[in-house]
Amino acid sequence: MAKDIYESPLNSRYSSAEMKYIFSPDFKFRTWRKLWIALAESEQELGLNITDEQIEELKEYKDDVNYEVAAKHEKLVRHDVMAHVHAYGEQCPKAKPIIHLGATSCYVGDNTDIITMTQGLTLVQKKLVNLLDRLSEFAIEYKDLPCLGFTHFQPAQPTTVGKRASLWLQDLLLDFSAVEYQLSCMKLLGSKGTTGTQASFVELFDGDEEKIKQLDKKIANKMGFTDCFAVSGQTYPRKLDYQVLATLSGIAQSASKFSNDLRLLQHLKEVEEPFEKNQIGSSAMAYKRNPMRSERITSLSRYVIANAQNPAMTASTQWFERTLDDSANKRISVAESFLAIDAVLELYINVVTGLVVYPKIIEKRLMSELPFMATENIMMTAVKKGGDRQELHEKIRVHSMEAGKVVKEQGGENDLLERIAADESFGMTLDELKAVMKPSNFVGRAPMQTKEFVEEQIKPILEKYDHLLGIDIEINV
Repeated sequence: MAKDIYESPLNSRYSSAEMKYIFSPDFKFRTWRKLWIALAESEQELGLNITDEQIEELKEYKDDVNYEVAAKHEKLVRHDVMAHVHAYGEQCPKAKPIIHLGATSCYVGDNTDIITMTQGLTLVQKKLVNLLDRLSEFAIEYKDLPCLGFTHFQPAQPTTVGKRASLWLQDLLLDFSAVEYQLSCMKLLGSKGTTGTQASFVELFDGDEEKIKQLDKKIANKMGFTDCFAVSGQTYPRKLDYQVLATLSGIAQSASKFSNDLRLLQHLKEVEEPFEKNQIGSSAMAYKRNPMRSERITSLSRYVIANAQNPAMTASTQWFERTLDDSANKRISVAESFLAIDAVLELYINVVTGLVVYPKIIEKRLMSELPFMATENIMMTAVKKGGDRQELHEKIRVHSMEAGKVVKEQGGENDLLERIAADESFGMTLDELKAVMKPSNFVGRAPMQTKEFVEEQIKPILEKYDHLLGIDIEINV
C-alpha cells in the first residue's frame, strides 16, 4: 500500500475482504459485462437480429476486463460507461455493434448498484446469523446467573446475565427481520431509457409493447432477481438507497447499545471483552485493560448512523427524471456504510465469542444492594408474624436511609439486615433475614424468558439459515 496517499481506514484496517470485493471496481465492471450479456440475450430472445456467435463472444470475455484499454478510452471520451463499451468492443469485434443496444448509462450503473447492495445485504445477513448464534449461546449459558439490574444506571431489581443478553438479541432480531424484508424488496431498474419511458425500445421493437415489457422481466431473471421497478425516471428511486442504509443504521444502533452496555460492565468489572495475552491497554498505564473493541464498535456505528442521512438528502433533492448530484455522494456513502457495518458485525461476533464473565464480582455487587430490594419481602414476612404494615414500612424507610449513609458517607458495608434484626417490631432473626436474600428469588421469570425467547424466536432462524453458520473472524487490532 502506498504510504504517500490517503486510503480509507475502512479499506486498509476495518472491513473484511469479502465486503471490500463486493464494492470493488472488479466486481462492478464484471457486473456491467454480465448486464450487457443479459441485455443482448434478452433482445435476441425477443426477436432482434443478434447472433449466438455475438453472445458467445461477449461471454468469452465477461471476466477478462481490459482495464488499461478502458482507461485510455475514458481519458479521451470522459465517460466511464462508453469507455468500457469501447474496451469490451475491442475484445469482441463481432459483438461490438450490439453492445449496450438501446440502453443508457444507468442500465449498467444503476442495475449494478442494486446488485452490489443486494450482495452486501446478503453478506450482512450471513454475519447477523452467526452473531445471533454466538450471542444466543451466551444468553443460555448465563440465563440463571443473577446480577444487579440498572435503570438510569442506578441499582434496580435484579435480572440475570443471560436475560440482559436476550435484550441485545431482541434488538438484533429486529435488525435481522429488517434485512430479510429489505432483501425481499430489492428490484432491478431494468432497461428504461434516458427518462424512463423506454422510447429507444419502442423503436427497436417496432412498438411491440409486450416485448418491451418482457425485456425487463428477462433481464431481471437472468441477473437473479424476480422483478424490476414498474416505473422510473432515468434512475431507480433514490429512496432505495435510504431504505438500505436505514437498515444498516438499525444494526449500528443495536451494536452501539451492546458495546456501550459492555463498556459500563467492564468498568464495573463484571463482564469484559476479550483481551489477548500480549495486548497493551495503554502506552502509559501498563495495568489497563481498555475496552478497545467495544469502543471501536461504538465509533464505527456512529459513522453508519450519521451516514444514513446522506441518501435521505439525496432522495429529497432529485429533480424530475434525474440529476447527477447523487452520483459522487452515493459512491461514498453507500459503500462506506456497508464497509463500516461489516467491520461492526465482525467486531461484535469477535467480542461475544470471547466475553469474560466474573460471577464473584457480580454476586458481590448484587448482595451489596439486595437488602434494599428485599425490604418488601421482609415486610410481608413480618406482617405475617403479626406486624403492622404501615408501621413497618416507616421503620424500613428509616433503617434504609441510615444504612445508605453508612455505605455512602462512611464507606462501610450495607448493615440494613443487622438493623432490621435488632428491631423487635419485625420479629425476625438475622439468619431468617439472610434466608430471604437468595438472589434467585428476585429475578422473576428472567431465566425462563431467556430460554423461551431463544428457543421460540432465535432457533428457527438458526435452523433456516444453518448453511450460513460457522464463519471465522480475525480482526485487525
